[in-house]
Amino acid sequence: MTKDLREEPVGKGHDLTMTATECQTAKEAAAAPQTTKAPADTPASDHTPTGNTPRMVGIRRLIEQVAAFTTNVLVTGESGTGKEWAARYIHDLSPRRDKPFVPVNCGAIPPDLLESELFGHEKGSFTGAIAARAGRFEVAEGGTLFLDEIGDMSLPMQVKLLRVLQERTFERVGSNHSRQCDVRIVAATHRDLEEAIEEGRFRADLYYRLNVFPIEMPPLRERVEDLELLTGNIIRRCADSGLDPVTVTPAAFRILRHHSWPGNIRELSNLLERLCVLYPGSDVDISDLPARYTADAPVRESDRQQIHEAREAGPLPQDFGLPGEDVTLKEYLANIELSLIRRALHETEGVIAQAARRLNVRRTTLVEKMRKYGLN
Repeated sequence: MTKDLREEPVGKGHDLTMTATECQTAKEAAAAPQTTKAPADTPASDHTPTGNTPRMVGIRRLIEQVAAFTTNVLVTGESGTGKEWAARYIHDLSPRRDKPFVPVNCGAIPPDLLESELFGHEKGSFTGAIAARAGRFEVAEGGTLFLDEIGDMSLPMQVKLLRVLQERTFERVGSNHSRQCDVRIVAATHRDLEEAIEEGRFRADLYYRLNVFPIEMPPLRERVEDLELLTGNIIRRCADSGLDPVTVTPAAFRILRHHSWPGNIRELSNLLERLCVLYPGSDVDISDLPARYTADAPVRESDRQQIHEAREAGPLPQDFGLPGEDVTLKEYLANIELSLIRRALHETEGVIAQAARRLNVRRTTLVEKMRKYGLN
């Protein structure tokens, strides 16, 4: 016989229904002493969420509690906060760890193709279906299916997904043969699904089916104490990918801690990878940071002078982000090239031959580009 355990996980609390056995397991886990590391018997994972703030310690404990069960998990949080990382940690700690972890970005696939992507299709079931194809539910059999950006799924597709979650069967597009599925569902979204329900954009029954065990990932600005730990882990991954790692100075960290991080961990990762490319094996100081990180930071007068001198010849390469909607890639790359040429000429006091060596191009090539951009 089963009974309900009502519990408030991190984030927006909702009812959590578990069996009596699962209740006892959860109680025993909750009684264990607090620690910033996984228990000794926890399987190894390359996706352990980084951080020693109370919020992150609590999230790791929740994941370690729920991983062993087939309970559906809904991970919420702003874009870039590490929702897929948390989903992979759940999978790595679960009995399904040796089976596939299959991610699907529901917001990146057109609604008319998402059904085929999830459930597969038979040959000839629609124009372009030249062969039968297994869907993600089949590929993830026995493992974990990660439904990212579930809040962007269309209402008709929500109905079909709800039926699969209820009955644990599905049909490929163009087939009436029902197939059994055994997958663990972890969903994620940056949207407020309760608000979407009120506005009629998300089904309440699907929400409660997914939101059995909610976990909310905090934005980076609310846990800047973890910035150094995150930076170290990201730089190690950059080194593993073949980049020459940088060392971020204490002064640069002081500036980064004042940034609002709208892109969260993804923004930090992109910044550090860019710095590894620009300054391989070097120390990264305040003047090496992109202007957007120093513009509103409480810098000292000596730091301000250092920044001014570094940008005297114009923007630095790290100051460029993605092009705006009204700028073509060709124009954007031309602006970067012009900035690099101006900087090389400034650093070599206008000696073209030295600037060409600095840019690793022939002198004649540099002269042609200077003529192209109207540089004397």
